[in-house]
Amino acid sequence: MIDFKSTLTMAIRSLKINKMRSMLTSLGIIIGVSAVIIMLAVGSGASKRIAKDMESMGSNLLMIRSASATSGGVRMGFGTKPSLTLKDAEAIENNCRGILAVAPYSSENKQLTYGNQNWSSTVGGTTPSYLFIRNYEVASGRNLSPEDVKNGSKVAVIGNTVATELFGDVDPINKTMRVGNVPFKIVGLLKTKGQSGMGMDQDDLVFIPITTAQKKVFGTSFPGTVTMINVKASDSEILDTTQSDITELLKQRHRIGKTQDDDFEIRNLAQMQETIKSSARTMSVLLGAIASVSLLVGGIGIMNIMLVSVTERTKEIGIRMAIGAKAGDIRIQFLIESFLLAIIGGLIGVIVGVIGAKSVEMFSTMSISISGFSIALSMGFSGAIGVLFGYYPAYKASLLNPIDALRYE
Repeated sequence: MIDFKSTLTMAIRSLKINKMRSMLTSLGIIIGVSAVIIMLAVGSGASKRIAKDMESMGSNLLMIRSASATSGGVRMGFGTKPSLTLKDAEAIENNCRGILAVAPYSSENKQLTYGNQNWSSTVGGTTPSYLFIRNYEVASGRNLSPEDVKNGSKVAVIGNTVATELFGDVDPINKTMRVGNVPFKIVGLLKTKGQSGMGMDQDDLVFIPITTAQKKVFGTSFPGTVTMINVKASDSEILDTTQSDITELLKQRHRIGKTQDDDFEIRNLAQMQETIKSSARTMSVLLGAIASVSLLVGGIGIMNIMLVSVTERTKEIGIRMAIGAKAGDIRIQFLIESFLLAIIGGLIGVIVGVIGAKSVEMFSTMSISISGFSIALSMGFSGAIGVLFGYYPAYKASLLNPIDALRYE
């Protein structure tokens, strides 16, 4: 029977005798584990940042945009040809399946003024449902109301950036600012959302009733038209059905024949979000796989050093066998040594990796997320590497002939 305690003690003593070699042997594992920790932290952080951005945009969304205008053979891009109207938005809400909320939307960049302060921001004409659809929340005051839209009221809900730039520390609620040359009473202040993943400030905006925007602010040449219609479905399962219903409805309303091109475009944000999330997950796995190569290199380093150690300690192995040690004792001792080298390297690698990941977050704009799973995975992998690459040297040591080993110089 193998005396595991004595074998462990001898393995530890052997590692202590050759401290420098043990440290250098573990270096490959240290680098590999720290690389895995950092790469997975960066990948996981990116995935969480994307998920947060997707959540801030809203869920189960369909964005319907006007068609592209063509001038002199040049296509100007979606939204440049006014083909969607407020009536279209009403028809979609009343006739399509799976609809939770609908909000028409048009926007322009406008100069805002209050007293001697001014600021340029995006002004969006919309309806009360827009804030619900796009996950905006009111921090103080109120949202736009159906009466505001019906009466074309000159009221506005502003984001935190606009409030800070125009009003500083003053409460903006019930204050009057000018959008262009038109005075608007501020009735609501939105909760802070911060920057999107694309770097866009989601708090630098103003919402006003769509009817007020069309008649008094934007001065559109096509009354009643909107740039976009936002639709929120009741759940993701019915999203495709809702999209199909909207397509058929708009084709009928716009009298588009089977052979004609649509004068609108529908974007399914749920599909886009899932694609982006899938790409982020794939990138995390790829980064982890690349970093894991360092662990394999570290394992090869352990095997090489352990083979050298077997050669150097041939006489020691012969003496142990001569006084009664069995092949299994020798094999277990060398396996323990390689396992300890890998685990110690793994522990140091985890510390280095955590410090490295925190440094990446501190000195760059990237978000990182260190999970217990990545640490456990790295430690488990390093331990497995130690056993896997330490087995051959241990097996070779256990096969030595005691007589030949004692004669070895």
